[in-house]
Amino acid sequence: MELEFLGTGSGQPSKFRNVASIAMKLLDERNAVWLFDVGEATQHQILKTTIRPRKIEKIFISHLHGDHIFGLPGLLSSRSFQGADKNEPLTIYGPKGLKSFVNTALRVSETHLSYPIHFVEIEAGTIFEDETFKVVAEPLRHRMEAWGFRVEEKPHAGELLIDKVKADNIPSGPVYGQLKAGETVTLADGRTVNGKDYLGPAQPGRVIAIIFDTMPTEGAKILAKDADVLVHESTYGVSKDEGKMARAHGHSTTRDAAKLAQEMGVKKLVLTHISARYIGPLLKKFISDANKLFNNTYVARDMDVIDVPFTKESHE
Repeated sequence: MELEFLGTGSGQPSKFRNVASIAMKLLDERNAVWLFDVGEATQHQILKTTIRPRKIEKIFISHLHGDHIFGLPGLLSSRSFQGADKNEPLTIYGPKGLKSFVNTALRVSETHLSYPIHFVEIEAGTIFEDETFKVVAEPLRHRMEAWGFRVEEKPHAGELLIDKVKADNIPSGPVYGQLKAGETVTLADGRTVNGKDYLGPAQPGRVIAIIFDTMPTEGAKILAKDADVLVHESTYGVSKDEGKMARAHGHSTTRDAAKLAQEMGVKKLVLTHISARYIGPLLKKFISDANKLFNNTYVARDMDVIDVPFTKESHE
């Protein structure tokens, strides 16, 4: 599981940061990519990566401001040009009005897609769940309807205890796969063994919270609780004047994000949606201030890739 930051700026593109988009790469987990927001030129950013648009199976849109959705029609069109077909559908989750925006753009431009799109209008609570993942949405506090997301990976089955299997003289072969799946198996010598007796502890799944444009709000706390990684907007820095600007525009400061991470037991905080004002010495101060407030903080840059390891694999 990896997060690739396709755009980390706010409002409009700058020389150093494109506007908001994050790719969650789940190639090992489900051979797919999920996108969170699709700012202008997201498809250009994707060209710099190994991401194949046909692998994108879900897109989650936080809100309808242009710096979060203007790249969507072009990406959808290019996915069609690149050969996506009826067997490669796409589901788009977003606020009311998103479906109208997309369909209008496609209709006016006479764009005909070669694959189906399914739109899901977001409501609070679980918006997607299958045997491997659950996605929860909660309302945020911005100048328009806005949503944050919590991606919860289901627990992984424990590892097969090979030493125990061998100690019980269970012959190798397909039976190992059955035991790994927790099945009850009848062996060639007539013994019946329960696979669950040969598995180690289950590995807890990983949790990622993604919170774009918002002021501090209760919904963010629900999303962030005990997250392995919290990706949070930090449009402004820590000074009092920056705090006033954040409130005036419905955004958060570095201090807001750090406080949320501390209160909710977050393991790693990643800041994004950074104002273009923070370059050179101002960016260095921004990063320094962030790390003083929450030790395990990273300020994302365009094209950064952040691995999300299992807890037992983490060296943080």
